[in-house]
Amino acid sequence: MKKILLLSDTHSHIDDTILKYVNQADEVWHAGDIGDLAVTDTIKKLKPLRAVYGNIDDDKARMEFPLNNRFMCEGVDVLITHIGGYPGKYNQAIRNEITLNPPKLFICGHSHILKVMFDKKLNLLHMNPGAAGKSGFHDVRTMLRFVIDGEAIKDLEIIEIEKRV
Repeated sequence: MKKILLLSDTHSHIDDTILKYVNQADEVWHAGDIGDLAVTDTIKKLKPLRAVYGNIDDDKARMEFPLNNRFMCEGVDVLITHIGGYPGKYNQAIRNEITLNPPKLFICGHSHILKVMFDKKLNLLHMNPGAAGKSGFHDVRTMLRFVIDGEAIKDLEIIEIEKRV
């Protein structure tokens, strides 16, 4: 059983509230637009981190993290990318891989819109945690927390950090 904290679009921002939830997780997954690598360096000092780079990330982030990260967590096939779309509107760059070999859990960021949807056609769960950073058009900073237990994805929680100012 693994407790996962999923965040995205930090845009160089990390604070004590985010770190409180990092400390409660077994692993942290970041779906891109990290900004300053101090964000991921801070997380890695506390917990194992899986991440991808996003469209705002520089060459240092692109050297450290992949564009797409596909892995097994317990019995769940996971695919993380930054710009991925959502069921019915997947991004063209990832659409073929998802269609030909769908993961059980597909994660992306980029939109700053928290969204969790089940794709009945491909039999996969899509998650976008919204944006944990302060840059962007979102009104509320958000993250997701859930448990992977064997092949089950359960105990999903939306974390609203604060109204963005």
